[in-house]
Amino acid sequence: MDHRHREDRPEDERTDALKERVYATFTGLAIVLVQQANVEHVDANRAVVTLLVGIVAITAAGFVADVIAHLAVHNAFPDRAEVGRMLRVSGSAIASAGVPLILLALAAVGVFTLEGALRASSIVYIATLGVIGYVAVRRTRITWWKQLVALGTLIALGLAVVGLQQLAHGH
Repeated sequence: MDHRHREDRPEDERTDALKERVYATFTGLAIVLVQQANVEHVDANRAVVTLLVGIVAITAAGFVADVIAHLAVHNAFPDRAEVGRMLRVSGSAIASAGVPLILLALAAVGVFTLEGALRASSIVYIATLGVIGYVAVRRTRITWWKQLVALGTLIALGLAVVGLQQLAHGH
């Protein structure tokens, strides 16, 4: 197992890992929003399992996509080192569900209501996306007003993604 610190990983691996985490964050947000809209038909245990399975599924999909892309581009299966990189990258998506899964598990044991845990989880996901977007824009070397426009654009695009996900689920 590779114990290198995140900043010691190659830039392209960090980029890919962040991208996977953003995908998983959008997926987790969609899952908790759909459950929140149907909270009267969902119990807390089911909410935990649904979120966990959804995040594991998007993580597995990311890994499989990497393997397929590697096969298509390199005409060969990835070697052991590349498989390790792919696992690290796709596995980073699982971390996106940490806090929401804890909140839903606490609802399952009666610490919170399910509705409150789902609302808090959606706030965690939205805040996560906001912080990632903010940090990304702040790292650019453009003027403050262009950063503001860029952040506004990212927020609008994020809202469009969430809207499309909700539309896909009939809500």
